[in-house]
Amino acid sequence: MKYALIGCGRIATNHVKAAIGNEFQIVGVCDVIPERMEALLSRHGLAQDVSIKRYTDYKQMLIDASPGLVSIATESGLHAEIALRCIEKGIHVIIEKPMAMSLQDADKIIQLSEKMHVKVSVCHQNRFNIAVQELRKALTEGRFGRLSHGSVHVRWNRGQEYYEQAPWRGTWAQDGGTLMNQCIHGIDLLRWTFGDEVEEVYGQTRQQFHRYLEAEDVGMAVVKFKNGAIATIEGTTNVYPRNLEETLYVFGENGTVKIGGKSTTNIDVWDFADATDADRQKRGLQEATSNVYGNGHTSLFADMADAISNHRKPYIDAYAGRNALELVLAVYKSQKEGRPVSLPLTDFASTDMAGTFWQNP
Repeated sequence: MKYALIGCGRIATNHVKAAIGNEFQIVGVCDVIPERMEALLSRHGLAQDVSIKRYTDYKQMLIDASPGLVSIATESGLHAEIALRCIEKGIHVIIEKPMAMSLQDADKIIQLSEKMHVKVSVCHQNRFNIAVQELRKALTEGRFGRLSHGSVHVRWNRGQEYYEQAPWRGTWAQDGGTLMNQCIHGIDLLRWTFGDEVEEVYGQTRQQFHRYLEAEDVGMAVVKFKNGAIATIEGTTNVYPRNLEETLYVFGENGTVKIGGKSTTNIDVWDFADATDADRQKRGLQEATSNVYGNGHTSLFADMADAISNHRKPYIDAYAGRNALELVLAVYKSQKEGRPVSLPLTDFASTDMAGTFWQNP
């Protein structure tokens, strides 16, 4: 598999690690800041590999390196533009979350990829966490019975030093706020867990401490699902002094589960009416990770390679990416309009929130 990476920032190391782990042939890396490319390749012992070409223009890389698969890890506001260019050239794409900053762009990606018969996967890699996979199996087997309610809590810390690493962070055009950036993984898991079909969302967002940003640093919402279940979302970067948790709760008539840890990697509670010895062994499961991004990128890359080889949909496809994006944008729209918002949404963008808190000069 000839593979290339566009964007060599914070998350890029997970992409390179996943490419190496899946024995992809890395033919090119691209970043507008050359030093980032060198630092990334050095971190993985690839700095002396002359077969990996360096580019500051991704369009040129697509022509020269001719990759069969590209992953996009740039600022979020460029994801759609780059993805569409790759798809036009028949190149399969892995897109970091969020897949786009507007539903219109997400729909363009879906429509063009289907027209061109190109595979698109979105990096909601926490779906591959061992604890999450066990939860998914229990749901599929109907062990919860009727679902009552649930919640996701992303209680992290991000200070001014983090935001100053890149000028696009916290802007409506290129990033969004904590719900779009840090919390979209948990929001994806919540929607996926409760059956994807959302009826209504009521949300509130605030910018409490990060006055130098355009977007929110805390957001909360109540979500009503079409299957009758209800859930809450809490996402923030205001936790002092460090990341606290990313947890997912699921409550059903015959089961209660809490997936915890810093990024939904642990099983903290696992109780079912039909408990077995295997259930008791699951309690206390902890998946070791080196950072809050978890280990799922390697599995996601492996799944994408298999999807390409076997002409099937990726496990986390463009529709999954759109679902997570839609739920975040529904919370934003609810804040903007001061009322509950019905789904599906047809057209809303993060930039529609401009001026909600204060606008950088």
